[in-house]
Amino acid sequence: MSVAQYSINNKVISWMFTLLLLIGGSVAFTGLGQLEFPEFTIKQALVITAYPGASPEQVEEEVTLPLENALQQLDGVKHITSINSAGLSQIQIEIKDSYDKQRLPQVWDEMRRKVSDTQGSLPPGTSTPQVIDDFGDVFGILLNLSGDDFSNRELSNYADYLRRELVLVPGVKKVSVVGNITEQVVIEISQQKLSALGLDQNYIYSLINNQNVVSNAGSIVIGDNRIRLHPTGEFSSVKELSRLVVSSPGSTELIYLGDIARIAKEFDETPSVIYHNRGQLALSLGISFSSGVNVVEVGERVSERLAQLESQRPIGMALDTVYNQSHEVDKTVQGFLINLVESIAIVIGVLLLFMGLRSGLLMGLILLLTILGTFIVMKVLGIELQLISLGALIIALGMLVDNAIVITEGVLIGLQRGKTRLEAAKLIVSQTQWPLLGATVIAIIAFAPIGLSQNAAGEFCRSLFQVLMISLFISWITAITLTPFFCNVMFKDAEPGNEESDPYKGWLFTAYRATLSIALRYRLATMMLVLAMLVSAVVGFGYIKNVFFPASNTPIFFVDVWMPEGTDIKATERFVSKIEQALIAKDKQDENGLVHLSSVIGQGAQRFVLPYQPEKGYAAFAQLIIEMQDLAAVKAYMPEVERYLAQHFPQAQYRLKMMENGPSPAAKIEARFYGEDPEVLRALATKAKAIFNAEPAMDGVRHDWRNQVPVIRPQLLNAQARETGISKQDLDNALLLNFSGKQIGLYRETSHLLPIIARAPAEERLQADSLWKMQIWSTENNTFVPATQVVSDFTTEWENPLVMRRDRIRMLAVLGDPKLGSDETADSVHRKVKAQVEAIELPAGYRLEWGGEYESAGEAQTAVFSSIPMGYLAMFLITVLLFNSVRQPLVIWFTVPLAVIGVSAGLLLFDAPFSFMALLGLLSLSGMVIKNGIVLVEQINLELNDGAAPTHALVHSCVSRVRPVMMAAITTMLGMIPLISDAFFGSMAITIIFGLGFASLLTLVVLPVMYSLLFNIRFDKQDIPHA
Repeated sequence: MSVAQYSINNKVISWMFTLLLLIGGSVAFTGLGQLEFPEFTIKQALVITAYPGASPEQVEEEVTLPLENALQQLDGVKHITSINSAGLSQIQIEIKDSYDKQRLPQVWDEMRRKVSDTQGSLPPGTSTPQVIDDFGDVFGILLNLSGDDFSNRELSNYADYLRRELVLVPGVKKVSVVGNITEQVVIEISQQKLSALGLDQNYIYSLINNQNVVSNAGSIVIGDNRIRLHPTGEFSSVKELSRLVVSSPGSTELIYLGDIARIAKEFDETPSVIYHNRGQLALSLGISFSSGVNVVEVGERVSERLAQLESQRPIGMALDTVYNQSHEVDKTVQGFLINLVESIAIVIGVLLLFMGLRSGLLMGLILLLTILGTFIVMKVLGIELQLISLGALIIALGMLVDNAIVITEGVLIGLQRGKTRLEAAKLIVSQTQWPLLGATVIAIIAFAPIGLSQNAAGEFCRSLFQVLMISLFISWITAITLTPFFCNVMFKDAEPGNEESDPYKGWLFTAYRATLSIALRYRLATMMLVLAMLVSAVVGFGYIKNVFFPASNTPIFFVDVWMPEGTDIKATERFVSKIEQALIAKDKQDENGLVHLSSVIGQGAQRFVLPYQPEKGYAAFAQLIIEMQDLAAVKAYMPEVERYLAQHFPQAQYRLKMMENGPSPAAKIEARFYGEDPEVLRALATKAKAIFNAEPAMDGVRHDWRNQVPVIRPQLLNAQARETGISKQDLDNALLLNFSGKQIGLYRETSHLLPIIARAPAEERLQADSLWKMQIWSTENNTFVPATQVVSDFTTEWENPLVMRRDRIRMLAVLGDPKLGSDETADSVHRKVKAQVEAIELPAGYRLEWGGEYESAGEAQTAVFSSIPMGYLAMFLITVLLFNSVRQPLVIWFTVPLAVIGVSAGLLLFDAPFSFMALLGLLSLSGMVIKNGIVLVEQINLELNDGAAPTHALVHSCVSRVRPVMMAAITTMLGMIPLISDAFFGSMAITIIFGLGFASLLTLVVLPVMYSLLFNIRFDKQDIPHA
């Protein structure tokens, strides 16, 4: 019994299968996780080590080098990059693409062990290296907490309260609070007073430290009880510090700390990061979600909890949303579901138009069941609804009905030829089930390079392959089971006596037959014409712009602000405050559609979407995050902001960028120079920068070593220093105490531990000539020595503030981006400057490497192309197995390159760039075209096996298959129409619509011509059947 007969005879089982798909699919859909972007693992970790007082070169040689050597021994390391600045080493480790999410924790553990083992060989004075392996965490909800009348401590206390409450919300993984500015107790002691009184400052500092400790005083037994001893003397308030007696032991004078020092609670003058919300000081709350949850539901639960906690929020304190992934996901998913419904409606409309009411409704039902079946398997495999998986469903729509069209068409033709419904269904299913399976597997394998790619871009797009594979397999199952069953339910047996009626008399068949007859009579001319079209299409490809991933639809853009290196973070903050106030005032006046403005000074924001690449820590860096009403407002406002900043705030360098969709590099265009000598590297960078600046289509040109900064070098006189009992460390300590301030202990205030900082008063500290007036305490002579006795001069030198390394070699990168608002893409600009930069003469031992989008796109394409040969070989073998021949598959495969003609024409017509998604579309076309070819060749074989003459078999087969082939192509093409306007899928939609359209039309003509040439079937005018 055939599958079709079983489905038709066992009605209850068929109805149950239908209900299972209907109800199960609907339930599965409501339970699917929802995300904005698919999860891709950011395989990066940071190792941060402080080495206070060391120059960037000392940090590089003494801290970074041993750590890099240890980390390089890890198995999975792809790249190690490091930033060495004064007193700080930041090492970023990137793991190979072949390591998946499950293996990463093991790699991070191994990395921690390597760092821990190396710690003993690091120089004295280095802090314990800090390993940050949650660098890739995404905070789907980013909030700013601000209030003008509230101190940082009050904001921090309320943020901690929110963190404790929100982390209990089901589905929330972590709540992170960033932007706290450390509170500290400052003791400002005048050098002159200490010198006049002859007091030892080290004695005072040890006194403060020893007085304010928790130490065990033991206990005493009294009778049967043991009673704890706990002396007083700890400081219960900062005021008590001023009552500490600091006079020397044995002295008759009572000198209090308050007599010689100003004691106050202040905030750290050099915080590592500062947040602003609409120009006010703020804290940033990042909320990350657990894996596999429905982001929309968790977002709603967080919003509900925040609404419940609203009564606890002090009046005047504002909690603003910078980004809420759940809202964006809801909008994205809703928008895509509308696209999906539109696509389904278009496909069913086409089917109704071309195949009649009953056939159209039948197809619509099969399509719906297939999609619902796909939701069931997606739920089981844990594939979420997001940008890529929903796009995959839309791409699959037209392909899902291909198999059902062939079966329905076969049943209709069988009925017209006088067969019963059961006979027609049995015949067509037995004839086509295996060729259709082969064609379906080939269509799936065409998408396999995406699913098998280990690259971040491949991981990002993996659900495209998974969803297509699931839905296409289900479409084959429903085609050979439910389609015959519903054909039996919905169609009637033909009237007797219609045995010989010709079903191919319509205008479509007549027109096609006429075209085919001309092509077959002038075979060589036909082939020459097609080859000419193919060559012109390949030439046309050279004029198409390339992009890696297009920008996102989210109406947010960023302004990176780079002050000259060496700028204090507070100065950067004051500068950014002016920009914020100017932009807010300008928006009130012009109403540009500004929704929200927040900024981060000192580093990038917390990672709130996967493609966002936060900047590392630089005091001279700030980033403005600007949210607009819609995408149109973003595109109008960005050039305006760029012009305004250039005119009114020319002191800084700016880079404006939109939010990206896929994995994005730090800069679109990046030329890396490798070598040892910083001077040579800087000279090479100057030449490359000149080339970049000379290119009008380029903007934001800079290099990552930044400008050199001055450093003051006190020249120590060794002989005099020894004579007065002063060492280099004494001089360092004196300088630290007098200017930056030195931590001498900790002050405990409830749950807070505040550092106690000793420094000179402002009038002594904030003047450069204070260097000459400085006094240095000599422990050997118990007296103060003027700095002029041991320092001959204070010279100023220039140093590199940053020393960058990549893969254990010094590396300087020159960065740039395509000009805002120009039609140029990173690829087109890169092509303009590439030859000139490569023409720069490099000294021996120096080399140039291209990074940026060129590298990212290259890696992604290499990862995809690496699995193409195996995929195409498997596809070819399947076609050979289907036909037990080599010549017939060759005929089919010759039609595959024809898709390029349509792709080239479509992209040039719409002026659309050829993106990574368009590349995936081009690869998938091969599967669709081969599927059409298989349907045609299989029919030719059937006719030849029935004993028809080769000429008749070839023409009649093509005519009989013209409707299924065109229907399959038209449904796929029209189903993609809603995606054309989408920023992400637009170029892919154009690729598939035009590529498949041209390829299908040409296949119907070129395939029979190639078949006749390969099998030597000669055609004369009389050989073309007209009836």
